[in-house]
Amino acid sequence: ARDSTRTEAGLPLYGHELAGSMGLNPADAAFGSYVKLWKPFFVGRSAFLAHEADRDRVVARFRMNEKGVRRPEGGDPVLDRRGKVVGTVTSCAIDSEGYLLGQAVVPEAMSEADTAVYIYQLGGGQRPIRAAENVQPGARLPMPDAATILTRFPSRKK
Repeated sequence: ARDSTRTEAGLPLYGHELAGSMGLNPADAAFGSYVKLWKPFFVGRSAFLAHEADRDRVVARFRMNEKGVRRPEGGDPVLDRRGKVVGTVTSCAIDSEGYLLGQAVVPEAMSEADTAVYIYQLGGGQRPIRAAENVQPGARLPMPDAATILTRFPSRKK
């Protein structure tokens, strides 16, 4: 329940959308306003500002376009419309309408709402990506599933 509620609301989890192996800071997850740069004893100020100057990726929410597709897991690649890997899934859960909704680290340019992306679900390593030279006629290859980038945080329901 925690993950589905948190993911649907767009809230980060430490180790997934904050810090972790990708070194994400609060601004990457759209929580930069909570970092108090003006405080006199902010030890990480210079590192935070250096990261901000070079930031080119952010955490974005996405929703799978169809119900009943394989659930993306943390580490699954996010692809653009040409099949280029542009990001990584950090979290995914089912939303209140039965769709899979998740968060992923993507380039800032792809974080706009309604941007089409594709998620290649690796299935916990069960679905390796085959090299082109290993593909023979008649071989079956798993296809990525379509998803749409959503606004960073959901709008309030009236």
